[in-house]
Amino acid sequence: MAKLRFEALQTLLNRKYDIPTEKATKISDYYGENVFHDRAMQQYLSKDIYKRLQACMNNGKTLERDLADEVASGMKAWAMSKNVTHYTHWFQPLTGRTAEKHDAFFSPTGGGESFEEFGGSQLVQQEPDASSFPNGGLRNTFEARGYTAWDPSSPAFIIGDTLCIPTVFVAYTGEALDYKAPLLKALFALNEAAVPVAQYFDRNVTRVIATLGWEQEYFLVDDALFRARPDLVMTGRTVFGHSSSRGQQLDDHYFGSIPERASVFMRDFEKESHKLGIPIKTRHNEVAPNQFECAPIFEEANLAVDHNQLLMDMMEKVAHRHGLRVLLHEKPYAGINGSGKHNNWSLSTDTGVNLLSPGNTPKTNIRFLTFFINTIKAVHDHADLLRASIASAGNDHRLGANEAPPAIISVFIGSQLTQVLNDLEKKVKDKGMSPDEKTEVKLNIGRIPEILLDNTDRNRTSPFAFTGNKFEMRAVGSQANCAAPMIVMNSIMANQLKLFKNDVDSLIKKGKKKDEAILTVLRKYVMESRNILFEGNGYGDEWVKEAARRGLSNIKTTPHCLDVYLRKESVKLFTDLDVMSPQELEARTEIYQENYKMKIQIESRVMGDLCMNHIIPAAITYQNKVIETFKNLKEVYAGSDLKRLAAPHDKIIKEISERIAAVQELVHEMIQERKKANVLEEERDAAMWYCEKVIPFMTDIRYQVDKLELVVEDDLWPLPKYREMLFSR
Repeated sequence: MAKLRFEALQTLLNRKYDIPTEKATKISDYYGENVFHDRAMQQYLSKDIYKRLQACMNNGKTLERDLADEVASGMKAWAMSKNVTHYTHWFQPLTGRTAEKHDAFFSPTGGGESFEEFGGSQLVQQEPDASSFPNGGLRNTFEARGYTAWDPSSPAFIIGDTLCIPTVFVAYTGEALDYKAPLLKALFALNEAAVPVAQYFDRNVTRVIATLGWEQEYFLVDDALFRARPDLVMTGRTVFGHSSSRGQQLDDHYFGSIPERASVFMRDFEKESHKLGIPIKTRHNEVAPNQFECAPIFEEANLAVDHNQLLMDMMEKVAHRHGLRVLLHEKPYAGINGSGKHNNWSLSTDTGVNLLSPGNTPKTNIRFLTFFINTIKAVHDHADLLRASIASAGNDHRLGANEAPPAIISVFIGSQLTQVLNDLEKKVKDKGMSPDEKTEVKLNIGRIPEILLDNTDRNRTSPFAFTGNKFEMRAVGSQANCAAPMIVMNSIMANQLKLFKNDVDSLIKKGKKKDEAILTVLRKYVMESRNILFEGNGYGDEWVKEAARRGLSNIKTTPHCLDVYLRKESVKLFTDLDVMSPQELEARTEIYQENYKMKIQIESRVMGDLCMNHIIPAAITYQNKVIETFKNLKEVYAGSDLKRLAAPHDKIIKEISERIAAVQELVHEMIQERKKANVLEEERDAAMWYCEKVIPFMTDIRYQVDKLELVVEDDLWPLPKYREMLFSR
């Protein structure tokens, strides 16, 4: 193994890089060229078919069979003009990755002849094997049938020689087996609830859209070093590794000059992304060495989720061309920052208004406060559900680790908006407002545009922060599917807006004017939600104590978080909105628990293998060298000289022996606990066992092995070290 490490380092030293010198072209020259977007539709579809398809995409109208046939014909013609030979339904099963099954366009006609075929039935529906994907007991092994169904709101695209059609994935019995189906339902529910509220302020609004702008963090590591680390290969993170003398403490990597090799990779994957219509706009160095970030322009949430899944897959493929590996795990290295995926969420209307952006009139600012305060209320009432939506084995390493928001869900809005809410709470009376009070409140609200963008700072320790015209959900993990938190966020907002509409309308029926009724309800929500607002340091121990005093939850581990999905109020929320049924929630929760269990199981197995087959043999080899030196000293020295000169060797021999013994004992005990977990029938019980019984042994094993790394001779250590992986260029 040590040989493999040094071969990797030699490969790195000898690697020659070809820096492309191709002539720069404008992104606009090729942006979206591999997407069946609006311009391509107009070129390859008749005007009538185009209009009917737009109605299906924008208004949710039924896709009729003749329309599907015409669209399929135009889509095939477009794809074949770009040398495409196959098509696939591209979907997002609950594995967390994407899936696809390719079929060729051609159909044989006999006599050695064939023709290209792609009709409406192939476009609209396919039948992959549902039993082989995670289904949480919704399907038996012998019941394999499942369906993918076209999502017209997300445009088809081309990768290589294949036309990819974004789809939902459902069981034969109709239950969702993916992330997209419940997300689309949540977005539909949000629109249904938000439009009537938006119409309080503008009767022309007919559609409200949730928008998403994600920020993708990731690490790069040389491919040769990656392959020399079995833990990276098998788990995506290093289960061992002592901190490098130099890490991120100098703060010199953040926003620094991008290393040339990384920059070439970025330019390559950005070009591929732009061809697919992914609007990547920003790139920069992140805090940790060899850590980077990219971010796009905001898009409709469903499309943004598709693009993020596509981007992660694209990054990994392109990295291979550059002799690199992309690490998307939330915590690939201990002791330095992990990676997140901030989800910037907002609401916009079909009239072009951002509902979370303050306006310059009292009317538009009351509209802003309506959606702003309802968001806070939704997060307050469903904080645990939001926490569950970002729970994963990888994210457990990161949350609350002085680098990412804590497991406590709180909302940061800044001092200026806090004052606005304070004023609102004081001046809006349950009994009604005087004309002077109404004017004063509206004038105070009217000052928001002057102060908001310049005077409201950001709080990077907050898991849910308002940042000018959007809320930034900072706690999402880097390898997560954004759909999971977006399903929850849009569902709780839809539920909250329905409650708000009922509360306001009931006051209007009792004789209150509309604006007065709105402000009265908002004041009530501010009072009820105040506990969730926090402006301070979310990393501090003081906040943990303060949050407990306020009654806020602090659910630190994934198995405990996932229970929230099955609480009575959670089930009612999703079923009332028709986002997920009780059966789908139970299945999904079981899948998430099983996924957690399997990831910890794999990590513990890798740990045991590395310890017994690599770490301990290397430690014994070095110990034998020290013993041999110790024996030689005895032949040369005697008395006090021997005692003084041999003492360091004796100390090393004893330390290695003690740590080897500790590792062996801990690995044995870990295996015994793993065996106990593996026979538990309920996935939740097994996940809990791994969390509470197995992980503590993994922590102790790591401590012993990382200490051995400091003792054993460098030439014998089998694994590439942090200094090598973090500072390779």
